[in-house]
Amino acid sequence: MKTPTIKDIAKLAGVSKGTVDRVIHKRGKVSKKAFEKVNTVLNEINYTPNLLARSLKNTKKYHICVVLPDFKEDLFWFPCNEGITEAVNEFTSFGVFIEPFFFNPTDIQSFIAVNKKVLKIAPDAVLLAPLFYKETLQIVEKYVDNNIIVSKFNNQLEIDATKNFVGQDLFKSGRIAASLLHMLIDKNSTVAIVHIDEDFNNSIPMQEKEKGFRNYFDQNKKTNHTIETFNFHQNNLTNKLDNLFKTSKNVSGVFVTTSKVYKIAAYLKKNKIEGIKVIGYDLLNENIKHLNDHIIDFLIHQNPKKQVYLGLTYLVEYFLFGKEIPEKSLLPIDIITSENLETYTVV
Repeated sequence: MKTPTIKDIAKLAGVSKGTVDRVIHKRGKVSKKAFEKVNTVLNEINYTPNLLARSLKNTKKYHICVVLPDFKEDLFWFPCNEGITEAVNEFTSFGVFIEPFFFNPTDIQSFIAVNKKVLKIAPDAVLLAPLFYKETLQIVEKYVDNNIIVSKFNNQLEIDATKNFVGQDLFKSGRIAASLLHMLIDKNSTVAIVHIDEDFNNSIPMQEKEKGFRNYFDQNKKTNHTIETFNFHQNNLTNKLDNLFKTSKNVSGVFVTTSKVYKIAAYLKKNKIEGIKVIGYDLLNENIKHLNDHIIDFLIHQNPKKQVYLGLTYLVEYFLFGKEIPEKSLLPIDIITSENLETYTVV
């Protein structure tokens, strides 16, 4: 009979691996319901602790660092912090130390400095949000030279030296946004692609989303839409939007490539501009508000919490159980409307 692993028991009991470990070793807090579920499974499989111990690769302690943008600067990253917390709660009892390091998402020097700090610590692995392309190439090379495993999440950069990527196909994400907008807008009208607070030339995610968006309209011969790209910064956003809607009278749709779509929606609402179809990203509270008010028509959910949690899980299972890490883990591209929003926000 195959030796049951913690993962096997957790799956049968419908709980986390960390919960199983706490029940077995009688440490940490476990709810009565979870305790009963785990013990029922343990009794059914006639479990003995020494069998489970053999499923561990070894007893070494592991250190994994997560390098990501500070959610205080950009709320898109807040769910990532929740994903880290969930992973910490689940894997600490296995001797895995997970430590987050935050950088300013608008400051390349902050990104460089934080990675230098992590490099000096010399962890076993780094889960990295590669926000800046050129700088990421350089830092990944240094990590690899120091035998530090690197996995990526959110931004799909083609870097051979990294172990894994967790996130969405951003090119396809852009195509999906285009197909949704195409169903809503007038024929032969103008569509605005809006990048907010991004260094477009050094941001592969923004480039991929725009490429996918334009590719859809390029391949659709039945349309004759004008696609225009705008790079805006928050410090002069209102003036830029005033100019956009005054000079481009025929704008019928706006595609915002980041979670800051609420800024466009707030402008449209304040200025009582109607008839503009808007698509953007992520379930920020402000975005949800404008989605429910029908100013934003669709949100594409990137599930940042799951990205981080899954990326960490792959690394932990590699270290503890010798499980192979997949090269790429693409998450579903979820389309959110005011009608199905509740199913994504219910805790």
